Amino acid sequence: MTLLRLPEPYDFELSTERFRAFGPDLVNLWHEGGVHRVVGSRELRIEAAPGGVDVEPLDEETEPVARAVIGADFELDPFYEWADTDEALHELVPRLAGFRPPLAPDPYETIVSAITAQQVSLFAAFAIRNRMVERFGERGVHAYAFPSRERMAAAREEQLTELGFSRRKAEYVLGVARAELELEALRNLPDEEVKATLTSLRGLGEWTADWFLARHLARPRAWPAGDLGLVKAVSAFYFGGGKLSIGEVRAFGERFDPFQNLTAHYLLTGYRTAPRA
Repeated sequence: MTLLRLPEPYDFELSTERFRAFGPDLVNLWHEGGVHRVVGSRELRIEAAPGGVDVEPLDEETEPVARAVIGADFELDPFYEWADTDEALHELVPRLAGFRPPLAPDPYETIVSAITAQQVSLFAAFAIRNRMVERFGERGVHAYAFPSRERMAAAREEQLTELGFSRRKAEYVLGVARAELELEALRNLPDEEVKATLTSLRGLGEWTADWFLARHLARPRAWPAGDLGLVKAVSAFYFGGGKLSIGEVRAFGERFDPFQNLTAHYLLTGYRTAPRA
């Protein structure tokens, strides 16, 4: 295996916790202490190592995927320095030191995962997504490749409803697959244009667009205010558990500028792994 170096601190177990927290993730599969993901015709393995992570195989094709999966390009030091001045983060961040939010390397995968998670628990969303991956994805040694847009564009609505998708969500998944939109090109647009483009597609609202910015493009100011988990986390850490509207959470996010994305991930992970009493 080849070492991919990361700045200290780095906590591999905590950073990959999402791949285990809601049941198995067949696309980012936790297996014998490492994460497996299919890249092209090969299966990538990432595991903890002194100074970073060991990756096999590591080359031009697999390195960008590995870096995304481990959140390698997040700059934590400026965030940590700033967070020390925040009433909640100055206590939370040391408990989560070395946490790097994992990213989804593929834009279609990001959107479908968000659609799947609309208005259901993440346990249910992961289960439904896994059934889709088993049905339409290619299997590697252990993990599965997320189904391509081309494969899904040829699928039928009833094939998805048989897997647990609502009819409406099935329409959305297939609609994005068939849309005349170059998803990779969104990387070159500013945040608001990305959101406007995505929300022009049927079934994609601001919540989905915010998570696309956060978990695929790693935009620093992405703030998924409509996420129920984030609403609960903000309430717990800053408002003593009081009820908040999405609008209030969106406005509150301005105080974290320009670290909204990292703040959201730290609050969500902190709330899930060690919620405030």
